[in-house]
Parts: sequence; C-alpha cells; structure tokens
Amino acid sequence: MFFIDLAKRRYSTRKYKDQPVELEKLQQVLEAARIAPSAANLQPVKLVVLQDDDMRKKISVTYKRDWILQAPVIIVACGDHDKSWHRGDGKDHCDVDVAIAVDHMTLAAAELGLGTCWICAFDAKKCHQLLELPDNLEPIVLLPLGYPADQVDVNRHQTKRKDMDELVYWDVYKE
Repeated sequence: MFFIDLAKRRYSTRKYKDQPVELEKLQQVLEAARIAPSAANLQPVKLVVLQDDDMRKKISVTYKRDWILQAPVIIVACGDHDKSWHRGDGKDHCDVDVAIAVDHMTLAAAELGLGTCWICAFDAKKCHQLLELPDNLEPIVLLPLGYPADQVDVNRHQTKRKDMDELVYWDVYKE
C-alpha cells in the first residue's frame, strides 16, 4: 500500500466493535511509537496502555463522551518535560514529540485494520491525578484503539480539506 492511501484510510473512529485487540497488533502499534523520531532523539514519550475495564472507566471521566468506553484499549500518551528538547528560545518540544509518536500509532493502527481517535479535549489534570503520574509527566493525548464499527469515505479529503493553494506557499508567504 502506498503511504498516501494509508493516510486517507485513517480517520477519527468514534464507534468500536465489541472485539479485543490482539496483543500482537497492539505491540505493532506501540512499536510505531517507539521508533518515531523526536527532537535530538531524546524520546520523551511515555505510553500508559489501559485495557482493564476498571482503569478505562476511571480515565473515561476525564472525557465526557460515552463512546470512548467502546474501545477495548485506551492509550494515554504522555510527555516527559524533564527529558524533552528545548529550543534556544525556550520552546519545549515535548508536545511535538508526543504528536509524532501518536501520529505513527494512528497510521500503524489503520494499516492493521484498527481505528483510533486522537483526543486532546480531556481533563489532563484529572487524568494525571487518576494515573498517579509524577510531576514531570503530562498526559497529552488519549488514544482509544479498537476495531471500527463504522466505515469512512476514503475520498472525503476532496471536499473536507483545504485546496493545496490555500496551504502551500512557494519561496515566500503571501496571501
């Protein structure tokens, strides 16, 4: 499969089958995060994988949508601010590194026939408390993972994305 076809297949799944994810597939998704690039190769990503029903219910209170519990796995992608690279002006690249790892996981999942939904609109402070994380770790993304119970139109990008000329500027930025 060509990369562009895989990228078009990936979508935000909000409906999951009542079917567990095989450990081998879960490990392949996690491996995609492990090999993801990070600034200065500092690898500040930490992943908390929730499969236990009680733990998934516990974390679901941080995101007020019932559908999250349909997913048999929820990955809490965290960033270690003590390990992340900081640019000369102080910008912390922790979020960027976590985003790269999560994107790798979403694409690996799509290749394996699994669905994901990148969730940032959750109560990160509450999640931090519930998982009893150390102060240097920040939960950045909740990533439900499972078999999709719906389908997506792979051609949706023709109408749901900006045209290339609204996105790309050659040599100079000019509106």
